[in-house]
Amino acid sequence: MAEQDPGCLHGKKQLPAFTWEVRANDRHYHMQFKKRFAFCLSKQKYAGNAIKTAKYNVFTFLPLNLYEQFHRMANIYFVFVILLQTIPAISTLPWYTLLFPVSCLLIIRGVRDLIDDIGRHQSDRNINSRPCEILCGKSFRWQKWRDIRVGDIVRLRKESLVPADMLLLCSSEPSSLCYVETTDIDGETNLKFRQALLVTHQELVREESLAAFDGTVTCEEPNSRMHSFTGTLAWRGQTYPLDSERILLRGCRLRNTDVCYGLVIYAGFDSKIMRNCGKIKRKRTKLERMMDRLVIIIFVVLLVTSLCLAIASGFWAKMFQEKHSYLSAFYKHTTPAQQAFFNFWGFTILLSIIIPMSMYIMFEFIYLVNSCFINWDLDMYYAAKDIPAQARSTSLNDQLGQIEYIFSDKTGTLTQNMMSFKKCCVNGTVYGTGTGHEDNQPPGSGATWSHHVQKKSDFCDVTLLEAAQRDKDPVLREFLRLLALCHTVMVEEKGDQLVYQAASPDEEALVLAARNLGYVFLARTQDTITISELGKERVYRVLAMLDFNSDRKRMSVLVRDPQGTIRLYTKGADTVILERLQSRGPNETFTERALDRFAEETLRTLCLACKEVSEVEYSDWSRRHHEASILLQGRAQELDKLYEEMEQNLQLLGATAIEDKLQDGVPETIQLLKLGNIKVWVLTGDKQETAVNIGYACKLLTDDMEILEEKEISEILEAHWVSNNNSSGNGEAQSSSRLSRRYPKASQHKKRAIIISGDFLDKILHTGEVLKEKRRLWRRLPCCRAVGSEQQGSLVEKAFVDLATSCQAVICCRVTPKQKALMVQLVKKHKKAITLAIGDGANDVNMIKTADIGVGINGLEGAQAVQCSDYALAQFSYLQRLLLVHGRWAYLRTCKFLRYFFYKTFAGLMAQVWFAFHSGFTAQPLYEGWFLALYNIFYTAYPVLSMGLLEQDVSAKKSLEFPELYVVGQQDELFNYRVFGITLLHGVSTSLASFYIAFWAFRDHVGSKAVGDYESFAVTVATSALLSVLMEIILDTKFWTVLSFAMVAASLLLFCLFSFLTQSIDAFRIAPAIFCFPDASRNALTDPYVLLVVLLSLVVNTIPSLTIHLYHTMAGKTTIQQKTRLKAKRAPEPSVELRAHVSRGSFHRRSSYAFSHQEGYAGLITRGDSLRAGAARPGLLHPEMQTPAVSSPRSPSL
Repeated sequence: MAEQDPGCLHGKKQLPAFTWEVRANDRHYHMQFKKRFAFCLSKQKYAGNAIKTAKYNVFTFLPLNLYEQFHRMANIYFVFVILLQTIPAISTLPWYTLLFPVSCLLIIRGVRDLIDDIGRHQSDRNINSRPCEILCGKSFRWQKWRDIRVGDIVRLRKESLVPADMLLLCSSEPSSLCYVETTDIDGETNLKFRQALLVTHQELVREESLAAFDGTVTCEEPNSRMHSFTGTLAWRGQTYPLDSERILLRGCRLRNTDVCYGLVIYAGFDSKIMRNCGKIKRKRTKLERMMDRLVIIIFVVLLVTSLCLAIASGFWAKMFQEKHSYLSAFYKHTTPAQQAFFNFWGFTILLSIIIPMSMYIMFEFIYLVNSCFINWDLDMYYAAKDIPAQARSTSLNDQLGQIEYIFSDKTGTLTQNMMSFKKCCVNGTVYGTGTGHEDNQPPGSGATWSHHVQKKSDFCDVTLLEAAQRDKDPVLREFLRLLALCHTVMVEEKGDQLVYQAASPDEEALVLAARNLGYVFLARTQDTITISELGKERVYRVLAMLDFNSDRKRMSVLVRDPQGTIRLYTKGADTVILERLQSRGPNETFTERALDRFAEETLRTLCLACKEVSEVEYSDWSRRHHEASILLQGRAQELDKLYEEMEQNLQLLGATAIEDKLQDGVPETIQLLKLGNIKVWVLTGDKQETAVNIGYACKLLTDDMEILEEKEISEILEAHWVSNNNSSGNGEAQSSSRLSRRYPKASQHKKRAIIISGDFLDKILHTGEVLKEKRRLWRRLPCCRAVGSEQQGSLVEKAFVDLATSCQAVICCRVTPKQKALMVQLVKKHKKAITLAIGDGANDVNMIKTADIGVGINGLEGAQAVQCSDYALAQFSYLQRLLLVHGRWAYLRTCKFLRYFFYKTFAGLMAQVWFAFHSGFTAQPLYEGWFLALYNIFYTAYPVLSMGLLEQDVSAKKSLEFPELYVVGQQDELFNYRVFGITLLHGVSTSLASFYIAFWAFRDHVGSKAVGDYESFAVTVATSALLSVLMEIILDTKFWTVLSFAMVAASLLLFCLFSFLTQSIDAFRIAPAIFCFPDASRNALTDPYVLLVVLLSLVVNTIPSLTIHLYHTMAGKTTIQQKTRLKAKRAPEPSVELRAHVSRGSFHRRSSYAFSHQEGYAGLITRGDSLRAGAARPGLLHPEMQTPAVSSPRSPSL
């Protein structure tokens, strides 16, 4: 099965292969086809509808999980050491003592992965078990989603989800229309219509005809293109073309359609939404990847050290044997080379604890506890819906403190999916919130239409309401009539309430506003609209509907009122309405100023206008309109010309301002993230105007930004391409600088933003096809022909990413789920940056899986995003606390934990190397075996653990007040190869001081008791190293709690306790080989001279740290705490406001037009396709019963 997705990063775009053949009601035909997927293995070409997103099953969990875990170099290292320990000749400890901690580590991680996968299994089971009706034989039977196969005919009912990608055959609606909501796919809440072919609509009217249906669909192979479909239906010797308007996609929800029937084309993982979901990838943090490299480095250093010590032991043995020949009997069975060989492995095992297993076990515990802190944070708890924050992954917390780019969905993530009518300007007067007119509705007002009025409304202006009731202002009257007439809203009456179903939330908000002001839309037929004007019912005859599209940016309705006057009502963008006015007077100037104010408040605006049309003008226009509407070629262009002719010499009525409600705190959150050097990109499937409006509303875009659109971006990339080929081979840095020089205007501008569409992005991702449009230029460049297509694509991608990352904001509109993931992938590939993706719908799943961190919003679009996410939040605003507080703290704690764990390991255990120089380079341990076993587990683990759990440099409040502190994690300042090198030198110096100070003191004898034995020396070195490590931790701990004190005290107490137990005389008598240091600590540490030696070592080891702190203070190097105090004394930053204080005149005013309407609904209404008239289609509306005919002219048409 050949698949050509538009998401591939390289390779030319190829035409789809039309080899996918689907026969209706013929399962046997589809089951005979196989396809090869690995070596000689094959599987069914036509997939079943069951999905499986889980990684493991009962049989594959153990091998797959172990395979994944042994991708960590540390685990391979530990197994290698265990294998060495099983060899008796070189073993220093029993092998099972090392196997136990490794097993614990693997089990802990395995259980965590198992719990995550069980959740995925439960989700899969719930989805696959959803009920549906499948045609079996000659009747429909209730089965489950997993039982659906390609070629089946499925019956869907109102409010049900579409289980697979299906060809719409027929529905209960007129002309077999079907209304679907695609919230889970593209995040849009407005309804979209799909329509069956006329032949299937007319012929497939009963279950018997559906059972006899034997049509064959030939179409493209399964792919990820959400908005395109090409195929044909062959039936009864005729072939009919199919496009995306005939297809119901998996994940859509059926709305306003009682029942419909569909033929399954793509099932399961072949469906378009599943093709866009991507695969589950194991995510690893930047620190974890670095740790793998450090394990390799440490292991290599360990082997080199062991090799050097082993070679030295060989030479020493040779010299010793030559010097002491009388001891030759002891060496007759071995040679110096053999001794060196065995000592090499002995040193390897002895020094292997430099990479302790306990560190990785504590790692998992620290991750778990920090995840619990996120779950328990009441400041990220959304009480309105009882949704707490949830850390679904416990191994990515530190990476939350290193995010550089955030990729966000718009609808449902930044916004609430709610439109609210906020303000309007009528005849030069502004009404609405903030104008001083708002108040509670006076009692008794609007009594004649009160049963239609919405109970709750965000818009309340007493002055406007009273003016509407007086009905003295003709402009206001026409303004409200326009809101009630010029739309494509459908209505039905439930009880005494009217329920509107709109193709866009904008239209619904406008019609609701008119209804609340007394102009109530009541009913619609193919050629009439019935409204109630202040309680009086009036019927307007619809003469023509001039449909909206993205080029026209307006829609109009031509009606004849009850008095016989013909009027045109138009609404649209200010940029197109204002230039079509008959005249410009004071009211027009006031309206433009009002539009300025609305734009500053980031409200979505529309201008409203009307005009009276004479009978002569209408007759002539109507004739030409009819002639244009039946043209076979150039129909759309001719109709646009006629629309343009009619929509001239308009009279301006006013403007409306609608708020696309943001989630609480979104502007403030984005402002804080930008101060933390985090760039926010918005990737949405919505229209450009809507996305740009939200960009301004959430302060991602500002009025002083230079907006680069597709044409300018093409010119920049073309200039970069020419420059790169003329001077190839000069490095990426010069290439990036040339990109700026080629566009000096953009380079000099401090703030830039780019806005692109999914189509433009598709060209960039297909080997730079945006540049190939100028073919003559390309032919003149011989170097272009020499460069391979793959390299061409990489160069264009790199140039685009360089340009995008140099901007303060990026907005991508009309992008598919796969394109969202590819944008994330491009930044990860070319910038090596840590990325975070946040969204709330199924269309965001692929992006969430691709990013280093995936955050799901518990929103209105279901739980798909949350189920695939690493972290789940209820609101976008909680992201600031997740990153700037928990993320930064987790990064700080993890880095300090690693630094001090390595430091204490080197400080305590490197003395083994120094001891070898004075023990004949034998692999004899310096310390007691119990000290080696307990040093990393009890003696020094708890203070380092408390640092990893509780350390803070500043409080949560200060972290949010000073988001600049976040930059530390982005720049890897707290743990990198330089920090590791310093930590290594620090630990080595501590071990040298501890060892050689004690060695100097024990050179002859020590103290009154003459304690100069090996055991006392070992205890002295161990105590010096232990106290030095604890003192370093105490000096560098910034946040002290009761637990911190308890951890330090516990370390000292446990050292004393275990020393007493393991060095007691009774234990020595029981097992002298195991407890071989009898009373060593008591003898040594009760001698004042030895205590002075320990104190001297402690002072010598502490002086460097104190000196460095003093140097930083005297040199003026400020700490983080000092920086925050200094900044707090300065003038405070201006708070984030929702108004932009930028003066703009009418000639350079930014339009805030945005209208999420879709083209095509006006045609449905004027043709009558969307209106029910007469009896319903038998057998389709309700299979169990007949539906009575619609008799009232006021009946809803849905």
